[in-house]
Amino acid sequence: MAIDLGTLISKANDYKQILSNTQNYRKEWPKKMKPLILKTLKEILKQTEIKGELEIQDNIENLEAIVLNLGRSASGISENLENTDIKRAMIKSNGALIYQQLFNGKVMIMTVSPYIEGYGEPKPPKPLEILRPEELTHSFIIRHVETFLKDITEWEDYDDDEPSSKHAFNPIGFNREIITED
Repeated sequence: MAIDLGTLISKANDYKQILSNTQNYRKEWPKKMKPLILKTLKEILKQTEIKGELEIQDNIENLEAIVLNLGRSASGISENLENTDIKRAMIKSNGALIYQQLFNGKVMIMTVSPYIEGYGEPKPPKPLEILRPEELTHSFIIRHVETFLKDITEWEDYDDDEPSSKHAFNPIGFNREIITED
């Protein structure tokens, strides 16, 4: 006795295809993605002369990460401890760009903004995008680094001289000129 399953067969086939994709994507990490990311980031660091370290976090198989870490430095800010002449230096984390292998074999790219320890809270990593192995190219990695540098440069140069579009005054309405008939 055959039961009409409607679209259930199609959904089951989609599910099986996704499971297969996960296995295939995971195989691409050590073969293609990891070497491509490392080679490209090393070349970017070399040519730009940016001081950064590449860290490989591989303690969990199929959830590895490659981190372009700009390290930590003295912030130049120190806290004066009460009733003493002692100053506690505040350390600045300079930011990071992360390529994190996801559970399904795709790669999530995230940025971590700089922050000063003891002065506010660090922001959580900001996701840029999620890519399949065939989508990850030198051009994408260069674009990720450009976005990362733009973000950390804006953080370093923070002021209110030029309001960003998020903070700019936008009057209510359609932002069009009012045309009157004479």
